[in-house]
Amino acid sequence: MKKLLNVFIYVLVSTFLLLSCQSINTKKNKQKEKPNIVWIVTEDISPILSFYGDHTAKTPNLDALAKESMIYDNAYATVGVCAPSRSAIITGMYPTSIGTIHMRTGKDIFGWGKRVYLDSTKVNIRDLSGKKIRQYSAVIPGNVKCFTEYLRKNGYYCTNNPKTDYQFAAPLTAWDENSWQAHWKHRPGNKPFFAVFNIGTTHESRLWRNENLPLTVSPDSVPVPPFLPDNAATRKTIARLYSNVELMDKEVGIFIKQLKDAGLYDNTIIFFYSDHGGPLPREKREIYDTGLKVPFLVKDINSRHKGRTDRLISFVDLAPTVLSLTRTPIPDYMEGKAFLGDRQAAPRQYVYGSSDRFDEYSDRIRSARSKRYLYIKNDYPELPKYKDIHYRKQIPMMPVFLKLHKEAKLNPIQESWFQTKNVEELYDCQKDPYQLNDVSDKPEYKKALNEMRQALHKHLDGKTDYGKMPESELIAKMWPNYQQPVTASVLIEKKNGKYYLSCPTKGASIAYLITDKPVEKINFDARWQVYEQPLTLRKGQYLTTVAQRIGYKESSLTSSNSK
Repeated sequence: MKKLLNVFIYVLVSTFLLLSCQSINTKKNKQKEKPNIVWIVTEDISPILSFYGDHTAKTPNLDALAKESMIYDNAYATVGVCAPSRSAIITGMYPTSIGTIHMRTGKDIFGWGKRVYLDSTKVNIRDLSGKKIRQYSAVIPGNVKCFTEYLRKNGYYCTNNPKTDYQFAAPLTAWDENSWQAHWKHRPGNKPFFAVFNIGTTHESRLWRNENLPLTVSPDSVPVPPFLPDNAATRKTIARLYSNVELMDKEVGIFIKQLKDAGLYDNTIIFFYSDHGGPLPREKREIYDTGLKVPFLVKDINSRHKGRTDRLISFVDLAPTVLSLTRTPIPDYMEGKAFLGDRQAAPRQYVYGSSDRFDEYSDRIRSARSKRYLYIKNDYPELPKYKDIHYRKQIPMMPVFLKLHKEAKLNPIQESWFQTKNVEELYDCQKDPYQLNDVSDKPEYKKALNEMRQALHKHLDGKTDYGKMPESELIAKMWPNYQQPVTASVLIEKKNGKYYLSCPTKGASIAYLITDKPVEKINFDARWQVYEQPLTLRKGQYLTTVAQRIGYKESSLTSSNSK
């Protein structure tokens, strides 16, 4: 009997240990699984949402998401307008470092881009030297890629719907899908996905394009920032902004519901943010917090990390952060630092901003921001802070604002936007959240001024700042003789039954298709793959390749078939 009992105990313990090992192995395997990631990107709003203390707009979907997320109180765009900031997001590089600083270089705004660039005879824009410039696709350093190319090589299905606006045409290697129809639902099998959904409802242009829609927020209830005149025109425009925010929230709800209906919500990391600050006058295009500070939250797997953080993050940090979360190697050239994942870096002390050409108006400003202070260096202090940009004049309140300025009926704070600048500016953002009082000449801020001045100097020291070059010279450098360079065609070499691809153009990436029929021209709707290792074809299949270095025109097609 005792012997039988010992056998029973032995079997019981062995079973328990076996199940424990299986459980541990299961946990390890789950840890090695690649997480899905979704970005929900809205446009042109500052942190004016309820989870930042502004309850003017009713945003139930974002409120619910915020309760399950980590909210970032110090998130900053690199530029107060979309295209340069989006170039930083997709590359992990500062626009000053790669020549994507000017808003905007061409019409490569949605999907794969128009890829047609008007010459200077059809573009009435001049640079700081007074020379006329043409449209162009920015030629960035050859080693710099769209970070999604690395994700695709790591097995991710990457989709973008549909705004790109990188200052260059998106290469075919950047996305599996890049259109109004792009969606993670189209991925093959259970492939992990990275999906971007862009919401244009809060864009500056919707302040006038949505004029015929009913206001869901009363003009009487909106907060009016002190840098704007408080009148009926201003309040109506601000009410339209908050009404647009409520519309945007409904769109967020649709994306969340799609994930929940598919049973993927808990296992997907969700980012929500705006591409830069708000759309109102003295917000968009500014290097103050009104132009650079954005709402930003991240919902983790199973909402593991919730709450708030005052950690400083910059848009250059997004690319390495996604690579860190997906266990994809982070290239050494990236200037951003991961703030999540296995390879997150130490917290930042500063974030940096730049301001150069916006549409037809050119200037050059650089900034450094700590948690408390904002330091600004103006290279052209004689130019006014206000940029007389035609596009912005379509905002319904702008004619009244400009009329009050002309009639000298603005108060000193509001009028200061139309004045020239100091060479240096310093703001104590704890005491002055709108950066209205420059304290750079105050003795009690001398130490802070020196610290912030040195922070910006250290950031720029030893780096190429392409904004220091007149844009006409920058274009000539990128496009010799003002002609877009062309990527060389792919070379196909067959060895031992495998196909090896290469491109003579340094920095070019190669995309390919394997089909049962020959491909005569580039079809941007096809599922082009990223080449990284030799390919094998079945008998009768066709291999079609195209290469592109970012900023160059893509190569002509090169094909081969297995007979």
